[in-house]
Amino acid sequence: MSHQVERTPLANEDILAIWNYIAKDNVQAADNLLLNIDECFSRLARTPKIGRLQEKYGTGIRAFPVGKYIIFYQSIEKGIEVIRVLHGARNLDDLL
Repeated sequence: MSHQVERTPLANEDILAIWNYIAKDNVQAADNLLLNIDECFSRLARTPKIGRLQEKYGTGIRAFPVGKYIIFYQSIEKGIEVIRVLHGARNLDDLL
């Protein structure tokens, strides 16, 4: 069974910004982090309820940590839709 991962345009921008920020100092570390994030997307698509509900950001929104970052997503029929990928130290209420 295929488990789909869709990303919003904002999620794609977040991922690119994360890579660019880390790659300034270490391209390999940036690449490794994005691999970890992608692996987490796949795991979440297979088991979407493992993330903690964050309904203050919207109905059905869940959050799951990856290192210092938090993946915000929601379940869709065949997997998940990634809404944002944000550093945990940011003001999340302003960004979501």
